[in-house]
Amino acid sequence: MDLNSDLGEGFGIWKLGDDSALLGVITSANVACGFHAGDPSTMRKVCEEAAKNGVKIGAQVSYRDLAGFGRRFIDVDPTELADEVLYQIGALDACARAAGAEVAYVKPHGALYNATVHHEKQAKAVVDGVKAFKDLPVLGLPGSQLLEKAALAGLRPVQEAFADRGYTPEGTLVPRSQPNALLTDTAQIVERAHRLLQGELVAVDGTVLKTSAESLCVHGDTPGAVAHARAVKEALGAVEPFA
Repeated sequence: MDLNSDLGEGFGIWKLGDDSALLGVITSANVACGFHAGDPSTMRKVCEEAAKNGVKIGAQVSYRDLAGFGRRFIDVDPTELADEVLYQIGALDACARAAGAEVAYVKPHGALYNATVHHEKQAKAVVDGVKAFKDLPVLGLPGSQLLEKAALAGLRPVQEAFADRGYTPEGTLVPRSQPNALLTDTAQIVERAHRLLQGELVAVDGTVLKTSAESLCVHGDTPGAVAHARAVKEALGAVEPFA
């Protein structure tokens, strides 16, 4: 199982999360590309540390929404969205190549991630932006329009699950504005990881959902993120990047 986390989410003097510590635990880093968070110096530093730790670098693309941290839906024109996805991947890839590495996959962030579960035009726009750059794997929610469009375009769809997020009975993420959206107890997070190894997870109402995942996310901005990630890694027994 691949273990990923959102990194590089500071901006200027504002810092968020312990990127250096997480890079010693995870196998894939979803790096902010400057649209919801991140700046050139932060992006380059994270890429350098990821390369030194042998961690796969992924572009975490977003709506252009620094003020809202990319957690607000934007009804952006699909062509413009595809261009912005391309722009973000290219910017991060420049930083990765300066560190002797390269962008290895793409994962949408926040509201864009959630929108591409059902929003066909935006899902296709993200895929179009990726294709314009290179045929890279795309991380997304199982059963999402994003993964469906990625597969149709010849990209590798990678099913992802979240160790620290609440799920609805429909298998989507509970909006952060609602109760039980975030798991902060390490024991609960580890239990989620164990259940995922068995191909299931429990929704907030107790519904047991059958699922599968190749990559498991622990958010870098979740309180206690480093301890959670270490506990999950230990619970999984072994972690390795998805092929």
